[in-house]
Amino acid sequence: MRYLLFICILFFAACEQSYTPKPRGYFNITFPQKQYRVFDQPGYPYTFEYPAYAQVTKDSTFFGEHPENPYWINIDFPSLNGKIYVSYKEIGAKNKLENLVADAFKMTYKHTYKADYIDEKDINNGHGVSGLFYEVGGNAASAKQFFATDSTHHFLRGALYFDATPNADSLAPVHKFLQEDMWHLVETLRWR
Repeated sequence: MRYLLFICILFFAACEQSYTPKPRGYFNITFPQKQYRVFDQPGYPYTFEYPAYAQVTKDSTFFGEHPENPYWINIDFPSLNGKIYVSYKEIGAKNKLENLVADAFKMTYKHTYKADYIDEKDINNGHGVSGLFYEVGGNAASAKQFFATDSTHHFLRGALYFDATPNADSLAPVHKFLQEDMWHLVETLRWR
């Protein structure tokens, strides 16, 4: 009887169960309701609307140095762990338009080694603002970027970054959500 019980235990222990792994999942993100407020600081050469769930802070350092002028800002999204870095340059003898556009192009296309694609969309908001909006696909560090200009005096560049390892799949909903806000920013951008 003991041998029969031992054989039954061995028989059931030797059976393999088929294991099906769970698909990989990501955190559920609850997005805030879309609402905007005006960035209209005295002395700044531009104004625009930005999300009410963001905070605008003055950018005080640029790779350990002071920015070229006092009009560089960051638009922080603390609940989404992201930030749009906004830099401003005045077009002139020191900053020629073709050089600024080439630099913006170079900074965007620096992501090609990680990008699956880079789409360019024209910006023309009807208020003297034109430029390009870049959508960088794949695991690039900055998936959304733009530059806007009046082509004679003002040049503004923005790039969205997250304080996280780039992962196109997990960041896709946040990219889509903030892309709408970035488009709203360029559509409401006005020069002074």
